[in-house]
Amino acid sequence: MRINYNAQRQIFKLDTESTSYIMIVRRNGYLQHLYYGAYIGDDDLEYMFSDVVNESFSPWAPSADVKYFALDTQPQEYSCNGSGDYRISAFSVETATGNSTTALKYVSHEITDGKKALPGLPAVYADGTPAKTLEITMSDAASGAVVVLSYSILEGFDAIMRSVKVKNTSDKPFFIEKVYSTCVDFNDKDYDLIHLYGTWATERYEERKPLLQGIQEIASKRGSSSHNHNPFVTLCRHNTTEDHGDCYGFALCYSGNFSAKIEVDTFDQTRLMMGINPEDFKWKLCPSEEFTAPEAIMVYSCDGLGGMSRIFHKLIRKHICRGKFRDARRPILINNWEATYFDFTPEKLIAIAEAAAPLGIEMLVLDDGWFGIRNDDSTSIGDWVVNEEKIPGGLGSLTKRLNELGMKFGLWFEPEIVSFDSDLYRAHPDWVLHVPGYDRSVGRGTAVLDLTRKEVVDHVFNTVAGVIRSADISYVKWDFNRNLTEVGSASLPADQQKEVFHRYVLGMYELAERLTSAFPDILFEGCSGGGGRFDCGMFYYFPQIWTSDDTDAFERCKIQYGSSYAYPASCMSCHVSASPNHQTHRAMPFDTRGNVATGGAFGYELDLSVISDEEKALVKEQVERYKDLYKTITEGDNYRLISPFENRNWCAWEYVAEDKSRAVLIYVVTYGKVKGRYHIKFKGLEPDALYRDSRDGRVYCGNTLMNAGINLGNSLCDGHSEVLVFDKVEE
Repeated sequence: MRINYNAQRQIFKLDTESTSYIMIVRRNGYLQHLYYGAYIGDDDLEYMFSDVVNESFSPWAPSADVKYFALDTQPQEYSCNGSGDYRISAFSVETATGNSTTALKYVSHEITDGKKALPGLPAVYADGTPAKTLEITMSDAASGAVVVLSYSILEGFDAIMRSVKVKNTSDKPFFIEKVYSTCVDFNDKDYDLIHLYGTWATERYEERKPLLQGIQEIASKRGSSSHNHNPFVTLCRHNTTEDHGDCYGFALCYSGNFSAKIEVDTFDQTRLMMGINPEDFKWKLCPSEEFTAPEAIMVYSCDGLGGMSRIFHKLIRKHICRGKFRDARRPILINNWEATYFDFTPEKLIAIAEAAAPLGIEMLVLDDGWFGIRNDDSTSIGDWVVNEEKIPGGLGSLTKRLNELGMKFGLWFEPEIVSFDSDLYRAHPDWVLHVPGYDRSVGRGTAVLDLTRKEVVDHVFNTVAGVIRSADISYVKWDFNRNLTEVGSASLPADQQKEVFHRYVLGMYELAERLTSAFPDILFEGCSGGGGRFDCGMFYYFPQIWTSDDTDAFERCKIQYGSSYAYPASCMSCHVSASPNHQTHRAMPFDTRGNVATGGAFGYELDLSVISDEEKALVKEQVERYKDLYKTITEGDNYRLISPFENRNWCAWEYVAEDKSRAVLIYVVTYGKVKGRYHIKFKGLEPDALYRDSRDGRVYCGNTLMNAGINLGNSLCDGHSEVLVFDKVEE
């Protein structure tokens, strides 16, 4: 791991374990991109440039002191608007003159040890791991905009973290119109784009398609990263597989409006940018003020999509997730929502807990309906006061009874939302996001609190913290069942209203930071109608997120498989629910539901007090098995084996312990074939080691399991599933 500067040629070279990233200060201050990919020993790649130019239609910059130097055809390191590069641009400011022409040129740089935190924003942290950072200062002399491009690398990771800081050094305000966090130019177009799309209850489905000539964009303007599109994309070669080929992954540490924009130009060059969505964004920057954009993570792998994913998994687990529960085993819990919905009593909750405790389940989580006068979804969100008509004696009385059973207690909140029918809204109708003269759109009877305002953040913190302090609470589920509409703030002037989307996210991050810091022994789980805010920004505060409101095991195969392209199993909250499933009404064997939920932070979402003794025995087995397999599943290497997006009949994935001592393989038959052949090969094992199949004790060579594989039979029916465990035989 190193960052070098060739002063003679003004070339920067960043080397991770297996990758190189190279750029050059060229021709009167223009910073240009040279290379990103597998490690190379040389840094002088200026010979790669071709001064291709259509003179009339690719104007060239006379300040470059050479004819035919056209920004329109050259690879740029951080592209600007209006100065001759007609492709999509990463940065522009509107000055007091009203124009948006922007041209950044190199001023200076600094190479330092370590990695700085970003003010008010989540980001990768070094935490004792050796790190290096390059900061390149660029300036637009006409506007007074100074831009600092930051690049950080960590020892042991083939990842580059990029962020951007903008300073106003002029004597007049200007407006930032666009400030993408990363911009990379590739010299050809021979890539597939992979992204994760969906909607509520079908999040993060994989789509792979070749790049097209022109502009493509994956984005959200909902105020959150959203169920619909995820702030993660991959560019890979057409022949790239799970195990072989070049791929580049890009993830944004941000939970609001984002944009990943890709353009293939007329010379078949490709540009990818990722950052805050510029639609409905405009930031007023006064003299001497600074603006920091969120961090983007770039990962390159020549070991296929699986190699890329495993880099992201380890980086997120060890250098984005924080706190006590980053490495600790998460408690196995039972959530009452699908068991009771709003119709619960303390006696019903205790009955569920009495059934759960002997089976090894460690926590009961009380979901929606415990506060205000809330018996349906039309009222009381924001009134975080315990409804003692439903819970006599309050939460303290309930938690005492649970503790006597050996159970911990968790609680659901929706801190960012307020019901129109609530005491809070009646007292402070101006505390919600709204635009005068327009309807206040209704979603589940709620509006979104204006977290750009300090008094609102303070109020939410104090009321939520008061409830947490009132009882022995070990877990908080933080939900967000609303997207932003009529996005305006009564506290900001007209020329700052387009700052509200981003200021909202900053306010939400501040609230999350304050609550998680005040209660470091509580496990916070994120949620947004399931996985509607499933991103690296949220994992900085919450080490796990409710992966989807859809708990159907077949659907979860796709949701969890797609999520694994970037996100580790330790971050995916996965529960066993009732059959028939409450979302799809599909019936599913109990063991299959448990097998699929084993692929993440494990728990239950059903009424254990009414299931059969046979099913209770299965619960106990599943709980004991998960505790045994936890370390391998959450800290091991994940291998995707058979894709549910490509194979109608079945899917499979595998976890291998870091020291290769254990492999856990999970497969699910989704559409059984008559006399179908179910044959599978393992990955990631130690080739010359011996592994014992826990089912029958048979011992195999690692290379046999990987190259020949095993035969699972030929009469497997719909819904059949197994968790196979192979342990290394110590000689």
